[in-house]
Amino acid sequence: MAAKRKLPTGIQTFRTLREEGCYYVDKTGYALRLAQDGAHYFLSRPRRFGKSLFLDTLKELFEGSEELFRGLAVHQHWDWSVRHPVLRFSFAGGSYKAAGALERNLDEQLQGFERHIDATSGASTQSGRFRWLLRELHERTSQRAIVLVDEYDKPILDAIDAPEVAEDNRDLLRSFYGTVKDADAHVRFSFFTGVSKFSKVSVFSDLNNLTDLTLHPRYSSICGYTDADLDGVFAPEIEGLDRQAIRRWYNGYCWLGDEKVYNPFDVLLLFEQRRFRAHWFETGTPAFLIEKLLERGVSAASLDGMIVTDSLLSTFDVHRMPTATLLFQTGYLTIAEAIDDDDEPRYRLTYPNHEVRQSFNRSLLQAMTPETTDRLMQSGDLRRLLQGNDFQSLRTLLESFFSSIPYNWHVNNNIADYEGYYASLFYTCFMASGLDVRTEDASASGRLDMALLFNSHVYLFEFKVQKGKAQGAALAQLRDRGYHQKYRHLNQPIYLIGVEFSAESRNLIGFDVEHAPA
Repeated sequence: MAAKRKLPTGIQTFRTLREEGCYYVDKTGYALRLAQDGAHYFLSRPRRFGKSLFLDTLKELFEGSEELFRGLAVHQHWDWSVRHPVLRFSFAGGSYKAAGALERNLDEQLQGFERHIDATSGASTQSGRFRWLLRELHERTSQRAIVLVDEYDKPILDAIDAPEVAEDNRDLLRSFYGTVKDADAHVRFSFFTGVSKFSKVSVFSDLNNLTDLTLHPRYSSICGYTDADLDGVFAPEIEGLDRQAIRRWYNGYCWLGDEKVYNPFDVLLLFEQRRFRAHWFETGTPAFLIEKLLERGVSAASLDGMIVTDSLLSTFDVHRMPTATLLFQTGYLTIAEAIDDDDEPRYRLTYPNHEVRQSFNRSLLQAMTPETTDRLMQSGDLRRLLQGNDFQSLRTLLESFFSSIPYNWHVNNNIADYEGYYASLFYTCFMASGLDVRTEDASASGRLDMALLFNSHVYLFEFKVQKGKAQGAALAQLRDRGYHQKYRHLNQPIYLIGVEFSAESRNLIGFDVEHAPA
């Protein structure tokens, strides 16, 4: 067993990581390939996925810091006698919600570069100063410059609730980034990273020669850790932890490559704290996403398994943010399957792992219902009652939960589809409890509302909203359509559960359970 090393938690500087002897998953082979294959690149990945560290690795590589790369994949294949000037812009720090904040930030960054070479351009615009810097550096060093931009989109995303500021920031950045193409004779290589992938016409219309690596199979693990990385590089840290639990909790991100990847932040905090928690999710509450889902009346049950086109995943701008695009680009959904289509590629999306599935649904549930839902989630009653198949107590628990939702909450939220709303709440409750839930599971008999696999049992649910008394229609549909046949191969007990809600009382009026027929 190899000796333990320092965990690089929170370290985004390649030099620090190497000089302090931290664990390092070697990504320099990707850097070499990028430098050899092309010149201008774009990469979108969720927050805390290692984008800044990779950018800093590129900086040290092009600056010729050979001592940092000894023993790494790139070392024997790089010309260390050539050193390029590097302009690295970062928008990761600061806030850009206020008008003029972006201009001030750009001024400060440009002034820093100008002080470094002890000269100023005299140009009146940020783009003009940028263009002058590129030309000046080329003339002084006889080497074309490297342009690296970290969190290119943050000035727009920060102001997304103030559309006028967001538009101004977008337009300024479009002009500024376009300088890279205008001054192409002075630029050897450029690399842009961000969380979102704005439409090319909105941000990069003046820089239309970027190669997009976001869904490039050869670069799917350019950021993040693979199973091989964990079992190799981090082998000393895995000892004493449940390897399957690590995979279930944190693995699962896919950008069309052969391997799924882990979020590095999750893995490093797991190794540091030795506890399975929603480390990544807890660093940034997706309030904006939750608000958008509720505004648009999107059912929680519709998220897992939604089918999207390739063009939709790239459709993102200040005034157009499709739900699937938002959730995919921010890391709350990932690609489960690529679907062959002669016309346009399509993808089926899913939650990447247990952490995101459970945590996202807990946040969604808290937004959909009052604070009294906390008791339902924290008590663990839902799992305990299912464990004992105590259906009567389960009904009582759910009745209590639904009755806690005030009448005016329904009115204020203009709910039109009560059946969809209650089905979504039901689904979200179970998902927030960390249970294995499948929604609208298709079979030859139709589409089942919800399936739950737990404790070596199968529970099949159908939901109906009735006017007046319960009619047993939900259970009858389960029985008549034979949804259970699809699950016979599991050789587990199967329960059919018909759930009926009252349109008047807004609560359960029917909760019928029976064993599936043979």
